[in-house]
Amino acid sequence: MMSRRPVLFLLLVTVFAPIVLYTERLASFTSLSSTNGFSDDVSTHAVGGEIRKLNLLPQESLINLKEPIGIVYSVNTSNSISNSDGSGGKPSDQTTESSSELQVVHLGDHKARVLSATDIENQSEKENSIRQVTDGLQDGNEIGSLQNPETAGGKERRGEIEATEKEDKPTLSQLKPNSVSEKMETKTKKKSGKASDKVDPEKYLKTNTLGQSDQAVMPDARVRHLKDQLIRAKVFLGLSAIRNNPHFMRELRLRIKEVQRVLGDASKDSELPRNANDKLKTMEQTLARGRQIQDDCAAVIKKLRAILHSTEEQLKVHKKQTMFLTQLAAKTLPKGLHCLPLRLSTEYYSLTSSQQQFPNDDKLEDPRLYHYALFSDNILAAAVVVNSTISNAKEPEKHIFHIVTDRLNYAAMRMWFLANPPGNATIQVQNIEEFTWLNSSYSPVLKQLGSPSMIDYYFRAHRANSDSNLKFRNPKYLSILNHLRFYLPNVFPKLNKVLFLDDDIVVKKDLTALWLLDLKGKVNGAVETCGESFHRFDRYLNFSNPLISKNFDPHSCGWAYGMNIFDLVEWKRQNITEVYHRWQKLNQDRQLWKLGTLPPGLITFWNRTFPLERSWHVLGLGYNPHVIQKDIEGAAVIHYNGNMKPWLEIGLPKYRTYWTKFVDYDQAYLRECNINP
Repeated sequence: MMSRRPVLFLLLVTVFAPIVLYTERLASFTSLSSTNGFSDDVSTHAVGGEIRKLNLLPQESLINLKEPIGIVYSVNTSNSISNSDGSGGKPSDQTTESSSELQVVHLGDHKARVLSATDIENQSEKENSIRQVTDGLQDGNEIGSLQNPETAGGKERRGEIEATEKEDKPTLSQLKPNSVSEKMETKTKKKSGKASDKVDPEKYLKTNTLGQSDQAVMPDARVRHLKDQLIRAKVFLGLSAIRNNPHFMRELRLRIKEVQRVLGDASKDSELPRNANDKLKTMEQTLARGRQIQDDCAAVIKKLRAILHSTEEQLKVHKKQTMFLTQLAAKTLPKGLHCLPLRLSTEYYSLTSSQQQFPNDDKLEDPRLYHYALFSDNILAAAVVVNSTISNAKEPEKHIFHIVTDRLNYAAMRMWFLANPPGNATIQVQNIEEFTWLNSSYSPVLKQLGSPSMIDYYFRAHRANSDSNLKFRNPKYLSILNHLRFYLPNVFPKLNKVLFLDDDIVVKKDLTALWLLDLKGKVNGAVETCGESFHRFDRYLNFSNPLISKNFDPHSCGWAYGMNIFDLVEWKRQNITEVYHRWQKLNQDRQLWKLGTLPPGLITFWNRTFPLERSWHVLGLGYNPHVIQKDIEGAAVIHYNGNMKPWLEIGLPKYRTYWTKFVDYDQAYLRECNINP
């Protein structure tokens, strides 16, 4: 029993001593907060029965002063901040003494009282006065801050102090109260700005989806964020640390499926379903856990590089497939355009011989009139060219259209213009098979087109060594209609000038002025293509071949076929057709240029082309969606050069209306063949 008593005594001391100590602390703190020294503004303090201003701290209002979140203070209970006994010490000494009683301590100290952001709203006016004093002490770093450098914002403040001390700093007695107040207000605004940075996740996703607040207004911000999440998720799937966590793998795959389902084919945020935000947040949380599992940056970078390389290879394959399919679509005849010539041919052969004739045959060789040359096997395209030209002509009766087509479309072409005559203009339709002078013995290109090497080039089964650029393999180059433009004096022996038009153009203005132009001894009048989107000679010709490099300048401007005024008198005098034949023979193995008519045209009319104003002929509507609208509106002729022809489904919709404007879709033959705009 005697030994137990000391043990019980020690236990009682151990239990009741902290209670007594804590009660004493609490009582002292209560007495401190209830003292009359804080009932009024702390800046005015009674010292020796006299009201005086504190000269150590500036007079400061309570407006816009906030406690930095997370800063903790301890109060020394042994002394009181106010000198209630009325001792006559100096104000500066008294304030220094009271400031030493406020100590800033680390979070978690059991002796501290935490003043959090929520506490600020609930404190009384007395506690606000305390914060005013402590804020003033903290913001007065110029005279020695009491804030712990390691607490919230301490490091930044310490850096500010050191930078300030390097300058010529006035003493505290030299500082005016207004200047100190301005500094305190500025720093208070900084504090409030930092506090306002803490936003909720929903607001963050809305304003910082792309990492920049100014991009938040983009209509596809969430769509891009979802796609970015998919990329990051796929990166995680390929990492070893993630693969070793089957539970997380299953969760990640589930999130990927959810995001893919939500994303679908959406290109704008408005197209996303209502649960898109929820799926976005869920995926973000999953990715955050993935970053905790896989924290090896080197592995992530390696995986990203592998994905980038794989994506680039896939892109190359898709580009080749796109080019092939585009070329295939451009070469494929739509059902309606296949039906139309069949229907017209049947109708044509039901006519009598007198009904098959065009009027005004006497105008066909009159050099005083305006003659057009149009070589085409596309009936609808030829109709648009004729209709658009006549609708803009000031004197339609003076315009003569010479259309040359192949044997398959000859009857259909004639029937179309017999059923749809172009007003007072004159039409002539000819069959290229009737040009007996055009044979392989006379034309080198005809001989080349029928050669076994050319047939093998187009139709061989193994194409591993063929040209990578499919546009050079277009079968249109096999058609002699494409090369007939080099034989204009043979086709029109009695004419002086001819305006050549392609069948993929639309005329928007009267073209009569072209026949009145003085070409200054040149043979070809054409628009040069040295603009931003076009090319020069080195784009079309092989300048590695000495025959090309010795005779031509690689930087010379090219020009465009499609709308060309030809002086046939000068053509005959300079023997242009023979120049063309000579270069065609030199290019038998296709080493000077690839197939087509523009490269031999550039060579044949070298230094023989008169440049026209660009407004006469605007190109690019068959491949370039960014042709300047002002140029189109001011153009005399717009050209759908490229694969995206306006009569095909792949045609650019924004330019199609210029072409469909001149097609009468109510015409019986078009309705029967289901040809619609």
